[in-house]
Amino acid sequence: MEQNKNQSQTLTSSPLSPFTQPIRCIVKLGGAAITCKNELEMINEEVLQKVSEQLRQAMITSSEKPPGMDWSKRPGGSEICCNPEEFGDHSPIECSPFIVVHGAGSFGHFQACKSGVHKGQLNKPLVKGGFVATRISVTTLNLEIVRALAREGIPSIGMSPFSCGWFTSERHISSADLSSVAKAIDSGFTPVLHGDAVLDEIQGCTILSGDVIISHLAAYSKPKYVVFLTDVYGVYDRPPTEPDAILLKEIAVADDGSWSVVKPTLQNSIELTVAAHDTTGGMKTKISEAAMIAKLGIDVYIVKAATSHSLRALNGDLRSSIPDDWLGTVVRSLR
Repeated sequence: MEQNKNQSQTLTSSPLSPFTQPIRCIVKLGGAAITCKNELEMINEEVLQKVSEQLRQAMITSSEKPPGMDWSKRPGGSEICCNPEEFGDHSPIECSPFIVVHGAGSFGHFQACKSGVHKGQLNKPLVKGGFVATRISVTTLNLEIVRALAREGIPSIGMSPFSCGWFTSERHISSADLSSVAKAIDSGFTPVLHGDAVLDEIQGCTILSGDVIISHLAAYSKPKYVVFLTDVYGVYDRPPTEPDAILLKEIAVADDGSWSVVKPTLQNSIELTVAAHDTTGGMKTKISEAAMIAKLGIDVYIVKAATSHSLRALNGDLRSSIPDDWLGTVVRSLR
């Protein structure tokens, strides 16, 4: 969800971190990848299931799939699926410390756009109603993603920025209690955060985007790498629907946060567009936040979800070198 301005003032500092163990990876599940963005509040079940499987493969070293943890009734079903006996046959699950953050896709954007939540003015009845409606929508999606991960045996816990005490000031993060995220990881859980409607100290309220949440988390947790899973193969020099669009394989980030394309060599300028219904800044925000993360010395991989290329990124296979046959965009520091 939203926040067009980057958080450079946060990322250039050296914050006191509540994280007591190294974070292997922060993963962004793009809203356009895991939902059907043109169908209101519709999850792309096939992609979400494949993404959940790949996350399990990357996070859990055991070749055997652990027992599922979604002990709730599935839509259309009549019974709760639960077999506690399965856990007696399994040794404790060794799960790499990952943090998952997801966008809203076809959840939340409609409500936020129609009510103008991202612009503030919480005193207006429409905005207050839209704030509630937006949170209902995005937390509904969060629950379904947590359930999908849990079915794969990932001990996932949904965590909303609003409920965890994240606040903004003129759309910049002013405070964010990360202790609950850190404690969840220390306890062996995988936190699953999401873009959210939050309170703003100046304008009353706004929308905090998943991309901005990731850059803030990265500044404190210092993950080994960050993966953005999207609905396209990476960043293109123009809308990827155009026949002459070129995939940008490598983007280099300077100390001042500016970035340039290293591979391939381009002849023309780059067009970054934002869909009319998108209150989050689209690809512009994604590149800006990826650049801020790369400034910290953390590689960012932007890749199509549910592909062999995304699995290689999630596994950390690209940290030593980027194979020529890998399709995606790596954003890294010039240092």
